[in-house]
Amino acid sequence: MRITNLCLQLSRMLPIVLVGLLCATLFAAERPAVSMAGLPSHREAFISDTTDSPQSTAKDSLPAIPANSPDTTLIDSIPADTLAVAVQDSVFDDEFELEDIVEYEAQDSIVLLGQNRAYLFGKSYVSYQQSRLEANFMYLNTDSSTVYTHYVLDSVGYPTAFPQFKDGEQSFEAKSFTYNFRTEKGIINGVITQQGEGYLTAEKTKKMKDNIMFMQGGRYTTCDHHDHPHFYINLSKAKVHPEKDIVTGPVNLVIADMPLPIGLPFGYFPFSSKYSSGILMPTYGEDSRYGFYLRNGGYYFAFSDYVDLALRGEIFSLGSWGLSAQSQYKKRYKFSGSFEANYLVSKSGDKFVPGDYNKTTSFNVRWTHSQDPKANPLQTLSANVNFATGSYFQNSINTTYNVDARTATTRSSAVSYSRKFPGTPFSITGSMDISQNMRDSTVSLTLPNLSISMSTRYPFRRRTRVGPERWYEKLSVGYSGQLRNTILTKEKDLLNSNLVRDWKNGMRHTVPVSLTVPILDYINLTLGFNYNEWWYTKGIRRAWNEEKKAFLPSDTTYKFHRLYDYSLSAGLSTTLYGMFKPWKPFSLGGNLIMIRHRFTPSISFSYTPDFTKPRYGFWEYLEQTDQSGMLHTLLYSPFSEQVFGAPSQGNAGAINFAFDNNLEAKIKSKSDSTGIKKISLIDQFSWSTSYNMFADSIRWSNITASLALRFSKDFTLRLSGLFDPYLTKYYYGADGKVVPYKSNDLRIANGKGLARLISTGTSFSYTLNKESLTKLLGLFGGGDKDKKKDNNPPPPSSGNNEDAEATEEAQSEGGSLLTRNRQGGVVDENGYFKFDIPWSLSFDYSWNIAMDYNRYNLTKMEYDYRTMQNLSFRGHIQPTPNWTLSFNANYSFDIKKITSLTCNITRDMHCWAISASFIPIGAYKSYSFVISVKSSLLQDLKWQENNRPVANTWY
Repeated sequence: MRITNLCLQLSRMLPIVLVGLLCATLFAAERPAVSMAGLPSHREAFISDTTDSPQSTAKDSLPAIPANSPDTTLIDSIPADTLAVAVQDSVFDDEFELEDIVEYEAQDSIVLLGQNRAYLFGKSYVSYQQSRLEANFMYLNTDSSTVYTHYVLDSVGYPTAFPQFKDGEQSFEAKSFTYNFRTEKGIINGVITQQGEGYLTAEKTKKMKDNIMFMQGGRYTTCDHHDHPHFYINLSKAKVHPEKDIVTGPVNLVIADMPLPIGLPFGYFPFSSKYSSGILMPTYGEDSRYGFYLRNGGYYFAFSDYVDLALRGEIFSLGSWGLSAQSQYKKRYKFSGSFEANYLVSKSGDKFVPGDYNKTTSFNVRWTHSQDPKANPLQTLSANVNFATGSYFQNSINTTYNVDARTATTRSSAVSYSRKFPGTPFSITGSMDISQNMRDSTVSLTLPNLSISMSTRYPFRRRTRVGPERWYEKLSVGYSGQLRNTILTKEKDLLNSNLVRDWKNGMRHTVPVSLTVPILDYINLTLGFNYNEWWYTKGIRRAWNEEKKAFLPSDTTYKFHRLYDYSLSAGLSTTLYGMFKPWKPFSLGGNLIMIRHRFTPSISFSYTPDFTKPRYGFWEYLEQTDQSGMLHTLLYSPFSEQVFGAPSQGNAGAINFAFDNNLEAKIKSKSDSTGIKKISLIDQFSWSTSYNMFADSIRWSNITASLALRFSKDFTLRLSGLFDPYLTKYYYGADGKVVPYKSNDLRIANGKGLARLISTGTSFSYTLNKESLTKLLGLFGGGDKDKKKDNNPPPPSSGNNEDAEATEEAQSEGGSLLTRNRQGGVVDENGYFKFDIPWSLSFDYSWNIAMDYNRYNLTKMEYDYRTMQNLSFRGHIQPTPNWTLSFNANYSFDIKKITSLTCNITRDMHCWAISASFIPIGAYKSYSFVISVKSSLLQDLKWQENNRPVANTWY
């Protein structure tokens, strides 16, 4: 009975037990998903990469894994990159939860619910708040929120798709990475990150929660060959604050895998994404003239985002020293510019040797300023200043090897300001102009140079015109005024000059009035009146000097003087066209269709009164009889040496002739869509002269002619010439010397031709390179063939598309750091490497021939000619992508030799650069050799050897 009752009681409790077991089973089945959301768990995750190959990640399924077996899916085929780390979640307890959702996505993912693990294949990412991890293979442990990832192999066995991690502003790549999203800590193998201009790599790294990384076996380099850099600074251990600094233990320099005995007990590498103030480290070296030196050391001031300042100094062991200041400023859409000032005290020679010691003080000021055209359309300020004392470029080491800077004879500077006044026709322009002659240290300074101008006005034009324009409405009036204050003196006397006594100043006003009226619809009649007025504050009068036997300046009057002149003019001009169809024998086989001639003649008359008459008071006539009874006369103006000169002397009634010609042709062309092409035979041929009716002799002026021939679209040959229509004769002076003079006899009347050449010349420059040479060869029939070849479509590409996409991604900007340097050379459409040697050869040539007024031929009764030629040429060739050779030379036709030659050789060694420069001939023979790191961050890591230019010396 008891057994029966016991069975009855058990039968009643069985449904309750079954229901409990079912609930427990369901709870256990749903626990992995709940754990990923952040419920408490005490499970331990064990991650191993000692099994299976990463190549298996390309498959779409996984074999079944026993519940209690270790992870056998993450084998790394490269033994050096294996990792076996047991991660104990020591900070995970029942009260810790994730603050946000962990998102992940992959092209193919498998979640094993029974094991609380997920495998992601293909392009995948895991994201949590600001942290994001991207790779092509990932393994997640959902209990501990831990992720493990490493690279995969492509179809040819190259590692690719390296894991990339980003947390806020910090980012890096690695070969393998284990990371916990809860603790924000991780272990990294083969990490690489860019810090500043360099790259930081390490064999093993521990990432902390605040993004600080502790590295072991690190390397810092600016070479992007990360696996095998050409040089690096070996870091035994380091602590990295991303984008801030690196603090290291003992460091040493390694070049070409060779450790050098150059090291430090510790290292500090600061980084900053923002520019900031700081110390500028000096460079050291030796100069044959000034001794050992420390140069370019100082302090950099980062005032704001718009302006900065760098103060530098230099000191030499023989006593020389210098200071410099450089500043750059820029405000977007407003203005930009730079300023530089240099002060140098040079000491050379021995104080105890008479005549050997020399001390000079020199300075240089440079300023450039430009305004954005959109900033203010009504006013503009621009500056281009390069002012220096005559000795600066000879003493400064910065220009030691700059032949152009040392041999320049003139320098000019200008600061200009212009202003328009809306609603009025007036505008104003003010400038300061400086011109220096470096040979004799003379300075020409104009301050201010003020100009006021009024746009052309039509006073009789109707505001609302009805009907055709009337002839008097074409009357125009203009105005321009100029105020100038200038001085010509030596550099040393400039600051001591007197504004009233030494400076020349004055103001000029010009009022032109013109009227253009058409006659018979084809001829334009132009009438003009021009009025000029000068204002001066002083005049220089002359008197007879018995000792010098000449009229010399004797007195300067300081008062207001008003001078003026005026002139009248009238002219006729028209344009004529002529068409000519060549005969068949001269039509070049029928290709020459038509020739057009455009002829533009003009004739004008101008009249200017004689302002030397006493009623004007602008000129004075002096007479003086010396002690020998000889009469001396002089017609002069007290204002002829002023800034704008004086009114002209003598009546001038000139008839001006000018003729302009243009010759063009139409030819058949297959390259033109119309079948006809227009070419220029003579782009311009013009000449002009004038006849002065009021002159008592030599009424014809010199003939001016110009010719322009366009040989191609990019090259036009221009010639200009001056011709004399009169004969040249001579007489014997009191000292028995021959004195040539221009006679009043026309050459054409004496059978000597129309005129004799006085001077002519031309200049042109041309650059010959591969492209221009191809164009020249195309003129001989090669152009169409090349064009047809270029029109052929490239053959279709073949190969693995995935590999092509990976290569394209690696070569693109911002691609993987670990795969960026695997690209090869440039290939053509057929897959062959392109063999291209960039080169260029440029030359500038000028040729002039003119009468030599120091050589008069008594037999021909003519001046002999003097020919002047100048040739400068420069070349550049790049035989390989890393080698570059260039030169710059000048040739003198007078001495028939090269006067200057500068040669440069550079070798790009990826992260290093070698440059050699030498001047083998001339007065500045020298050489320079430098090998240095290309990055500006390590600019002091270099070796250089040079000598100072010394005349007649070559090493």
